[in-house]
Amino acid sequence: MKVKCVICDLVETIDDETLIAKRLRNRPIHTYMCKTCHERIEEKTNARIASGKFRFYQDKKTEESW
Repeated sequence: MKVKCVICDLVETIDDETLIAKRLRNRPIHTYMCKTCHERIEEKTNARIASGKFRFYQDKKTEESW
């Protein structure tokens, strides 16, 4: 299966029986990123987390009383 990276437009070939190939076939909302782009984003995100200015915004969970 041929896939294209959404960031750098690199075209790669992946095996049809892999999990990522199945996700791309069955769910069009999923996108593919090549390994170099994925590693670059991971490094920059980890650097932002280490800087202390990165916030995780999570939904506030409320308990329902029945």
